[in-house]
Amino acid sequence: MARKDELKQDEREQGSAPLDEQLATTVAASDEDAPEVPRDIWGTVRRLWAESRGQHWRFAVVIVSIVFYTGFSVAAPAYSAHVIDLLWTEIQAAFAQGRDFAVSWEHGGRDIAIYLGIWTIAFAFYSAQTFTMASFAERLNLMLRNRIARKLNRLPLAFFDSHKPGEVVSRATNDLDKMSEVLQTGLLRLLMSIGSVCGAIVMMFVYSPLLACIFLVFSALAILLTKIAAKRTLALAAERQSWVGHLTGAVEEAYSGRVIIRAFNREGASSADIHRLSQELADASRRADFLTNAAAPAIRFVGRLCQVVIAVIGCSMLIAGRLTVGTFQAFFQYIMQASEPLTQMSMTINTLQSALASVERVFDVLDEPEIEPDPAPELAAHVEQPVCGRVAFEHVRFGYDPERPLMRDVSFTAEPGKKIAIVGATGAGKTTLINLLMRFYEIDGGRIALDGVDTHAMSRGELRQNFGMVLQDAWLFEGTIADNIAYGKPDATREEIVRAAKMAHVDFFVRTMPDGYDTRVENDAENISQGQRQLLTIARVILTDPKILILDEATSSVDTRTEHAIVHAMENLMAGRTSFVIAHRLSTIVDADLILVMSAGTIIEQGTHEELLAEGGAYATLYNSQFM
Repeated sequence: MARKDELKQDEREQGSAPLDEQLATTVAASDEDAPEVPRDIWGTVRRLWAESRGQHWRFAVVIVSIVFYTGFSVAAPAYSAHVIDLLWTEIQAAFAQGRDFAVSWEHGGRDIAIYLGIWTIAFAFYSAQTFTMASFAERLNLMLRNRIARKLNRLPLAFFDSHKPGEVVSRATNDLDKMSEVLQTGLLRLLMSIGSVCGAIVMMFVYSPLLACIFLVFSALAILLTKIAAKRTLALAAERQSWVGHLTGAVEEAYSGRVIIRAFNREGASSADIHRLSQELADASRRADFLTNAAAPAIRFVGRLCQVVIAVIGCSMLIAGRLTVGTFQAFFQYIMQASEPLTQMSMTINTLQSALASVERVFDVLDEPEIEPDPAPELAAHVEQPVCGRVAFEHVRFGYDPERPLMRDVSFTAEPGKKIAIVGATGAGKTTLINLLMRFYEIDGGRIALDGVDTHAMSRGELRQNFGMVLQDAWLFEGTIADNIAYGKPDATREEIVRAAKMAHVDFFVRTMPDGYDTRVENDAENISQGQRQLLTIARVILTDPKILILDEATSSVDTRTEHAIVHAMENLMAGRTSFVIAHRLSTIVDADLILVMSAGTIIEQGTHEELLAEGGAYATLYNSQFM
């Protein structure tokens, strides 16, 4: 009996939590996400099964273990009835004969040992199914996570432009973790519950159809109350989460806009708004917590009432000789085996549906259209080395939406070693032109050539190794300053790193850091200003010594004095290299060999600074507006 209690406790801790804990878990889950239902349940299940090929034997082991575990756990109460009846007979015989009762191997000892062996075997199968399911779920999780990692490298930039970073990260982490957790707990619990409930109910009908029917009536009532309570709890939890979102947004807004709030003497109004939202959240939480704490005792009361009714009727049957003592206690064991799983099934099914919805989101990422693959190595075009740097756009057409083209007929030529400036209002298509040059997006028509070779016929790796980019958003990776400068050339020596840093006018700043070039930084490091980050990214490009440079507002985050120093350094770097410069401050590009003026994705003017001023067109208007 002690072994049985221990196994029951293991089941309670590892997969059969009490009903009040189940309701609390439901509330917590609903606080994080609204109830989710997959679009195609069986389609998702079939695909998930297909994705787990190679692991099917593990799932088969789980099913076999559940079958044997159910068989032994259902057989144990039945055998306990035999043991108790045997012991009760021995006790009555000893009492009638006036001798002391003692358990020997022949008189009860062997039967108790067999009973203990049944629970031991059941525990062994329980452990086998638990560990095997964990292995199955985690291996499937790892396989899908690796597939997503590879998929993300094959997705076009258009996918990332249309999806929030947190959404993509959540699909690759939270959704897969939810799937793994539910497979290990929810699915395993559901399969075990089905086996236990079916086996227990069958044995109840074997012992007493009347008592079994009474149990089913009360169980149906408990299941109905559970569904009503769970549905209402989810609604209240969703309401609470909604107010949490409102309050979080208000607090974040008050913190971020604290200077403006104080400048306009709005502290009182801001505080009142936060207090109002806090009160709404408190009211919603009180309603949700009350239902959670009240529903579980009510449902358990139904279960206890069922046991009382069965106990009263069972005692009368026991007195009438229609039940034995062992059968009576075995029936109550079956009640315990069936009651908890029955009330948990509806919640478990909801959890499984939510997990399948998460899996669907993962499959949505895996089904996203990928970038066009590179040509086969034997078919790829190659640029003769050394690269001259002649870039030509020939009647290029492009649109982010095929139905709404942005570029209709863009043509220009950047001669080797020349400085090409791209100017225009925000949204004119300047960065888009650079993205097409780097093949971050594929053109819809026309041709882009590097030294006369169609870039579409080249591999992306070979194409991009000829370019060096300095973007407006200066991004540093976790690591040392030296690691960040050498990101594009990992085998660079310390001397090469220092030389590049000096050319970017960042060496002096680096030497003021605690560990110099070995100072560790992160992307959100507060001890490095935005301008200093920009200098480090410029040093990163200088070190790679590219044949073609792309500078997208590269000096926008530095002061005027630093800007002049960087311009001089970049002039030395750009000597003999083709350079594309995107700039809003026209003073930095008046010496450009060719200026492209863009509007609505189209080049409306091109020429030198003097030529464009003489035309008196859009460029002249833009230039005069900055220097009037």
